[in-house]
Amino acid sequence: MLAKIQSFYNQLLKQTEPDSNDAEHNLHLAAIALMVEVMRVDEHKSQSEVETILQSAMSRFNVDLAEANELMALAESELHDATDYHQFTSLINNGYDSQGKLQIIEFLWQVAYADDNLDMYEEHVIRKIADLIYVSHSDFIRTKEKVRLAKTATH
Repeated sequence: MLAKIQSFYNQLLKQTEPDSNDAEHNLHLAAIALMVEVMRVDEHKSQSEVETILQSAMSRFNVDLAEANELMALAESELHDATDYHQFTSLINNGYDSQGKLQIIEFLWQVAYADDNLDMYEEHVIRKIADLIYVSHSDFIRTKEKVRLAKTATH
């Protein structure tokens, strides 16, 4: 089973043309992997965080729930073996413009705030990812406040 998942993941990450469906899946997987990392960094996986990741995947990437779950499982598997974020952030840097990168940071903040508890490790990981995908500190802060205010307004 694990070999089958790894094989599927390796197939997704093959270098392809930027406009191909495989490249699009690679971007989805990279973004979801970073969201999963924010979820797991505080060693507390809440259902609200899982739901936030799945909702983000379905709305941003136009995938159904089954595919979102599959991408999330693949991302969790890959993160287990990853030594750094480069394999994910390099795909995002090559595949998204500045607006797309900001949206990824917004999704990361949504995951961090999903359980109503912003952990210092979650913030640290998001800051690190923002640096790696060349999101400015002012955009990092502005996006954090946007998500925090939206979360506060819903309560």
